[in-house]
Amino acid sequence: MTADAPTILATSAFFRRSQVSPLAMRPGAIHHLAAELANNTRNPKICVLTQATGDPEARIGFHYAAFAGTEFTMSHLQLFPMPNIEDMRAHLLAQDIIWVDGGSVANLCAVWRVHGLDEILHEAWQKGVVLSGVSAGSICWHQGGSTDSFGLELRGFTDGLGFLPFSNGVHYDNEARRRPTMHRLVGDGTLGDGYATDDGAGLIYRGTSLSEAVTDQEGKLAYEVRRAADGTVTETPLPTRLLTS
Repeated sequence: MTADAPTILATSAFFRRSQVSPLAMRPGAIHHLAAELANNTRNPKICVLTQATGDPEARIGFHYAAFAGTEFTMSHLQLFPMPNIEDMRAHLLAQDIIWVDGGSVANLCAVWRVHGLDEILHEAWQKGVVLSGVSAGSICWHQGGSTDSFGLELRGFTDGLGFLPFSNGVHYDNEARRRPTMHRLVGDGTLGDGYATDDGAGLIYRGTSLSEAVTDQEGKLAYEVRRAADGTVTETPLPTRLLTS
């Protein structure tokens, strides 16, 4: 199955806690939405990419544990210390969903380019594989956003893959400096106009146009952030649909 159009689901959303154990995680409403967008809710194939944190075994194992025993069939593509899959293109094109974990978006995009993964991901997107992810896995599809990739102080990142012609802000309500930094970077022209998400919210793009904003938590929103000719920045909350899965 594939999406009806090239689709990206860019989020600040994550897994949900299991009812069995407060330490265990299960796929969240956002993952189920990704399966819906891919037109395969019965047995969706999802490949997880964790290059933003250097492909640590514990992080990869966390994802396998979260998806274990669910309708999702998970695989992973790692690039550290070397690719674990010989034909990366064939593997990624065979997926319903590609999910990119958070971490350093600057390192993520740089490593992808070294391995030619940027071109493969673009092809997968065009062929209907749903590209998705959280935090760095959201910013990467855009022109850029604010990031802590370079240190504790947030800075502008302008070297995203650029599949989407917008800037992107993540963790908008959960980290105090995210909102003002996004406003400053858009206001001074470092970043272009774009969209931002509270923790729990996500953005659905069809092609290069925003189709819908969603959230897995009541009261969490997505926003449009735009710069006026005089450099002032306007932030507009978007209608944000609550997911019920």
